[in-house]
Amino acid sequence: MSRVLLISVRLHDGRYHGSGDGPPAPARFFQALVGGAGLGGPLRADVYAALEWLEELDPPIVATPRLIEGQSLRNFVPNNDLDAVGGDQRRTGEIRTPKVFKPRLFDAEVPWLFAWRFSRSEINERQAHRLCSLSEQVYQFGRGIDLAWAWAEVLDSPELDERLAAYAGVIYRPSIGGEGRKLACPQVGSLRSLSNRHDAYGRRFEAVRQGRAVKQLFSQPTKPRFAQVAYDSPPVQHLYDLREPTSESLVAWPLSRVVRLVEAVRDGAVARLRNALPERHADIERFLVGRKADGSDEGPTALRVRIVPLPSIGFHHVDREIRRLLVEVPSGCPLPADDVRWAFSGVELTDGDADPPTGVVVTPATDESMLKHYGVREAAARIWRTVTPIALPEPAMRRRIEPTHKSLEAKGGDERAAEQHSAAEAIVQALRHAGIRSTAESIRVQREPFESKGERVEAFAPGTRFSKERLWHAKITFRSPVAGPLLLGCGRFLGLGLMSPIRHCEGIVAFAIIDGLTTSNDPTSLTCALRRAVMARVQATLGRGARLPPYFTGHEHDGSVARSEQSPHLACVFDPLGHRLLVIAPHLLDHRPPAASEADHWRTLEESLADLSTLRAGPNGVLALQRVAFGSDSDPLFGTARNWESVTPYQVTRHAKGVGPTTAFATDMAIECQRRGLPIPHVTPIEIRGERGVGLIGQVALRFTVAVNGPLLLGRNRHLGGGLFVPATALENE
Repeated sequence: MSRVLLISVRLHDGRYHGSGDGPPAPARFFQALVGGAGLGGPLRADVYAALEWLEELDPPIVATPRLIEGQSLRNFVPNNDLDAVGGDQRRTGEIRTPKVFKPRLFDAEVPWLFAWRFSRSEINERQAHRLCSLSEQVYQFGRGIDLAWAWAEVLDSPELDERLAAYAGVIYRPSIGGEGRKLACPQVGSLRSLSNRHDAYGRRFEAVRQGRAVKQLFSQPTKPRFAQVAYDSPPVQHLYDLREPTSESLVAWPLSRVVRLVEAVRDGAVARLRNALPERHADIERFLVGRKADGSDEGPTALRVRIVPLPSIGFHHVDREIRRLLVEVPSGCPLPADDVRWAFSGVELTDGDADPPTGVVVTPATDESMLKHYGVREAAARIWRTVTPIALPEPAMRRRIEPTHKSLEAKGGDERAAEQHSAAEAIVQALRHAGIRSTAESIRVQREPFESKGERVEAFAPGTRFSKERLWHAKITFRSPVAGPLLLGCGRFLGLGLMSPIRHCEGIVAFAIIDGLTTSNDPTSLTCALRRAVMARVQATLGRGARLPPYFTGHEHDGSVARSEQSPHLACVFDPLGHRLLVIAPHLLDHRPPAASEADHWRTLEESLADLSTLRAGPNGVLALQRVAFGSDSDPLFGTARNWESVTPYQVTRHAKGVGPTTAFATDMAIECQRRGLPIPHVTPIEIRGERGVGLIGQVALRFTVAVNGPLLLGRNRHLGGGLFVPATALENE
């Protein structure tokens, strides 16, 4: 077991004036250590040897309090250029130059940490304890005004890991050969370079006689030598397919047996590594299996290899079976990433629960398109929800009810609320253990999946060490965006607690109809009621005397109908498949970026609809609404397909003369698609009818020669939700 020299530093107040916008580099503390040791004169031989020993160690772990920018102060000080005024000190004011002081503020109760690991030996222990004494001589850290003090400890590695797990700041780990933030670190020769710089600093001015005159020559002291080391490099990722041994077909592994899949693949990779690298047995156990060589549980997990199963998601009706695996090797993991990649490539296992049993080979994958559905190599997101449930510690368990006593031991509302509150608190701790620093603004927990093809939590418990009472599905909204992949809980290294992002679609406000909808749910009357509510609320936001722009009303100021080409305006839509009411911005309907004025109008709309919870919709009922997130990645309205079908009636914009209704319908549809920049489709009428005062109306199916992107809202009444289309596959799965 390795040992650790942990040096803690505290400043006298919560201000740090050191240069740079990143964390203080280990080289800066090394200089502070040398400066403190040299206050009494030249360094003693034993002190010099201890500092040289520190140079030879690997770069340290750095932990810093959270820093925020403070207020800057401009101070005018004399420039180091007295020769410019002939050496006359009375003219110092003429050479003053502004110097900006901008501290970074932090919690002074949180210390700065520098942790060097070293192997256990008598010599190393002696040098480490000598450095513990030297650290007590540190008197500043940063600039001269950053007065500080330090102390040091010699620990075992597990104790350091526990300290870092509870640390209330930001932790930076070295990534030798990586591509993260570069920090200067001491290397062999750094102490000698500092000594040479100190000597050269005393000789930087030299008097040179030129005739009768004597001039001062200035020599810049040599720079100290430090190594630039990358910190917090991203992990190395390897993607694999699950394929049949005798063909190229992908194998679909059931979602509920995700733990067995991860264990089988992991054990196969471990066996290959043990045979190939018997001398690395301890590292294989600790960083791949997650336990010590003696079989006891390993504690901290920051450097463990992570196996991430990737169920098929990304479309509303796709199944949730597992066809791919992502293996992540942290940059500081002692197991080389290439060795891990080889160990997983070609692992064979059998799905014994299939009928008949199915062989599976783990094969390197080339198609990485599915990674975006888990936030990998994509922009971070604020809203995440589980695909596989989170396993929480036993104190957050639900009370188990004996199946034969369901009626006698039924839980009341207070007990259920207490269980959910306890689970939410445990998830907050799980976020901290997973290294997620963003604050959770809201947490929703439940046993049911968030999507129709998902699995209830009870399905994941058989064959695992996690009882069903410990499993929860969760939806988390973070204060700041979080990057993927995101796995939480006690089973995050076994495929449990896997989450996918829900990206907020700018341009759609969606409300789920919770209650109150009658059987006479006419789409047009529903959307008319929604439109009236939108206009009333926007009017209240803008003020009683303000004139509503056509963006909200769909009419010009003279009362005429607004043409979408000249005055784009909102569409109000009833989605019968999802039982939702939608307000859609015109730029989404036209598949273009929003104009500046449209962006301003949209912000007004979102402010106006922030607390809408009830809609009086006439014969359709008094509707209870709930604002819901709209994820464009998986919603069928935003699908990509060649075949589309209408779910609300399409109304022709103009009835062609002298032709039958079928031809008139197809002709109008072709013109409408061309107007919206879509290719001309093949139109298959499903139902066509004429209505007095309305015109030709009906349901149709469209087949394009190429795949087109949603949303598709077409026809004369599209701004009231008519002519709403979804991919044909979405209807097949209903």
